[in-house]
Amino acid sequence: MQEQLSQPGVLTFLPILYVAWADAILTPSEIEKIEERIKNESWLSELEKETLSSWLDPKNPPSPATLKEWLTVIKDNSDSINEGKRKSLADAGVEIANIGGDDNTRCSTPEACKALYEIEEALGVIGDESLDSLFDNEIANTPLTEISSFQEHELTKILDGDHADIIKKIKTILSDPTFSYVREVNKDTYREKVLEWCKHLANQGIGSLGYPKEFGGGGDIARYFTAMETLSYHDLSLVIKFGVQFGLFGMSIMLLGTKKHHRKYLEDAGSLKLPGCFAMTETGHGSNVRDIETTATFDPATNEFIIHTPNDDARKDYIGNAAKHGQKATVFAQLITKGQNYGVHAFVVSIRDNSGQTLPNIKIEDCGEKLGLNGVDNGRIWFDQVRIPAIDLLDQFASVDQNGNYTSPISSDSKRFFTMLGTLVGGRIGIPRAGLSAAKSALTIAIRYGNKRRQFGAAGKQETPLLDYKTHQRRLLPLLSNAFASHFALRYLTDRFLQQSEKDAREIEALAAGLKAWSTWNTSHTIQECREACGGKGYLAENRFAALKADTDIFTTFEGDNTVLMQLVAKSRLTDFKQEFHEINFFGIVKYIASQAATTILEKNPIATRRTDDEHLLDPEFHLAAFKYRERSILSSAARRLKNHLDEGMDSFEAFNQCQYHLVQLAFAYIEVVILEQFQLTLESMPEDDVKVAMVKVYNLFALSQIEKYKGWYLEADYIESAKSKAIRRLVNNLCQKVRFDAIGLVNAFDIPDQCLSAPIAVK
Repeated sequence: MQEQLSQPGVLTFLPILYVAWADAILTPSEIEKIEERIKNESWLSELEKETLSSWLDPKNPPSPATLKEWLTVIKDNSDSINEGKRKSLADAGVEIANIGGDDNTRCSTPEACKALYEIEEALGVIGDESLDSLFDNEIANTPLTEISSFQEHELTKILDGDHADIIKKIKTILSDPTFSYVREVNKDTYREKVLEWCKHLANQGIGSLGYPKEFGGGGDIARYFTAMETLSYHDLSLVIKFGVQFGLFGMSIMLLGTKKHHRKYLEDAGSLKLPGCFAMTETGHGSNVRDIETTATFDPATNEFIIHTPNDDARKDYIGNAAKHGQKATVFAQLITKGQNYGVHAFVVSIRDNSGQTLPNIKIEDCGEKLGLNGVDNGRIWFDQVRIPAIDLLDQFASVDQNGNYTSPISSDSKRFFTMLGTLVGGRIGIPRAGLSAAKSALTIAIRYGNKRRQFGAAGKQETPLLDYKTHQRRLLPLLSNAFASHFALRYLTDRFLQQSEKDAREIEALAAGLKAWSTWNTSHTIQECREACGGKGYLAENRFAALKADTDIFTTFEGDNTVLMQLVAKSRLTDFKQEFHEINFFGIVKYIASQAATTILEKNPIATRRTDDEHLLDPEFHLAAFKYRERSILSSAARRLKNHLDEGMDSFEAFNQCQYHLVQLAFAYIEVVILEQFQLTLESMPEDDVKVAMVKVYNLFALSQIEKYKGWYLEADYIESAKSKAIRRLVNNLCQKVRFDAIGLVNAFDIPDQCLSAPIAVK
């Protein structure tokens, strides 16, 4: 073999033959072409021709050892080859022959080079890639993209806003070893650990942030929401138990009760001296709160209410804190006095004594293991003629005197009901903000891992980071843009909720319902995509996706089923916000529907439908116009359909049932307009610096990826033409590439503590 490999003509063919045999099977036609070439080349000696022909026998191909020996010869000579002359395998062969052969001048003649080029072309090999595989010792490693185009801490300041101090405090607390995650423990041990964590937070004054200062609180509900969002970087069982205790239980007393209730309960609720529950949901009634069956009947003889569960379907179900720790509950029940039912009201009811023993005439059952959130003790509660003092009616909106006379400042039962529930919209703010933090955690883990995990790549080069692949960018980076968009929209929702007036309460209720649904669906999708993007590593419990997926799955039905909430949003778009649009027989909207059906959609601009230049496609005015057009068009279509059904004599319930798909799409379109507008307004408020430049790219990716998502609809509506649709797709790809270079900085700006992230694959 050594003698054969010293022949110049053989050396000339060696790179081509090595690649041919190493990467593929030589076909009969390829062998025939090479043999014909070898036979007709006068510059090859007879011995060289004989050697080369022997290496073309498909019945006796080169052995693995022979191929290794060929490769060794090629590489041994590679250091002396001028890299600039290696334009093809043929060039490399000529240079090797010139270095390693004794009689090399004949191998570099134009005739010889032409023959080698033709053989290389006949084999169909890609010369430069094949060269990389041969000379990989000279290929520089692809550097990881770690440096951002902006200062990460400056973006963190924007995200934290006015609450940076409470965010920093909570992150510091969560980084304490006391809050180290518990793994592989039974549910009872897990529940006690979560309770312990909540007590630590209560001791730090975080649980009572939203309560009035005069009752031991911080007097700032906005900071409570921020606290809940920040805690959601940690164990989500902690977040839900925290939310049940200090949010649902405590704030229901604060918002539905009066001073006497505040004095009696709030300080103990905020310190966790009084563990509590929020007992609204029943086995037979989830989203339909108005028709729950638990009763609260007033007894004037004793000045008490009698709380009763009339049947098993009326049991309070899935109640957090009920199975083990809760001592009192805010119970929602039908208030009955003097034989009249005045609808759903809230009452404070004792369910356990201070030692944790269940009280007489109350039955409590553990819901048991769940898909996730097993650190929360969910339970079922039955009441058997349980008597409570009349003072424990939360009477912000209605009261009953000792004679059983019912009074309320709100005369309409329906308006009173929705006013009471409207005060509890905060739950539909806390849950999506918690889900957003979980999505940010998943994105941070997946993007950091994708930046350092290498897989495949060009031959001869170090493997390529996953995040450099277009498909990987397409999977993760639009979701990263969604996270920023959700952040700004939920901050806007929080501000609107805290500043609301009676006039805009219904609008804010619909906005909260829609953003809760959109954001939590996005959380589920984001976590799943991030898990898949991390492959087997993402399936390991240590890398957090198992917990994130399991614990956030319920978010899509917490505080109302998302699909039901989207129907609520759609109904609010079909009427003036001033109207009472909550009765199942809403005849008052027929006139409104008729007017909507007569409304002409804005004329489409034929030039705009065809424009494909970047200046137009990156114009925020184009984005907003496209989003609004979709919402107006679906609104008009839904209104026409409803009107047609009503004109045909269909009752209003069935008419809406027939149009549910359109109504949900209408809700999506409306919420996405709001999200886009808030992203645009946030950018307008930012200073002109590197952070804004980076965030404009993220914004553009969000806007165009949403339009691309609905490209079928836009094409059907003739709002864009096919060339424009293709241009948008290309631009989304380009934006993914641009955002990729800032991706590590963008997730670092979330500033999630390492102990909270707790994923080995995400270590910086």
